[in-house]
Amino acid sequence: MKKLVTLLTVAAALLFSACDCNKETQMKMEELMEKQALKELVDTFSNLADMRDTKTQSTLFTEDATMTSIVGGNASTLKGRDEIEKACAKFLSLFDMVYHSNGQQVVTVDGDRAKGVSYCTVMLIGKNAEGVRTQNLQGVRYEDEYQKIDGKWYIAKRTSHFEWSDVRPAGN
Repeated sequence: MKKLVTLLTVAAALLFSACDCNKETQMKMEELMEKQALKELVDTFSNLADMRDTKTQSTLFTEDATMTSIVGGNASTLKGRDEIEKACAKFLSLFDMVYHSNGQQVVTVDGDRAKGVSYCTVMLIGKNAEGVRTQNLQGVRYEDEYQKIDGKWYIAKRTSHFEWSDVRPAGN
């Protein structure tokens, strides 16, 4: 994905230098590149969760970020990279396998700030309290606020809405 962003950046630079693009076209291209970078940020978060690399995952957040999870009407909020990293590591350790599949994302960019909504299906496989291996499929809607610092996008605020869950016995 990083190669795609780099390729788009190079292509945009070549396009701007090769043609007499008007200011509006240039602004639209820049907006598209910012949206692609934000999509990569969200996808990287999911990939790192699947690999259980919560140390690297936590660096995708601003130092003072908040992450709120809402499950069944109950909300819990984490503050700062360290708290987010520790809680994610503890949660992911409960499962033998974690698999995110990201879907649609809509973002609005306003300078060095942006807001977005993205959808994700998460498969969690592990043993339940009775020792039975289960698969838990969850539908999650992320409401994010992003901040660009020194040319790089970070998650400043994430609210994870766990909308539905389907738990059933898992095969081998």
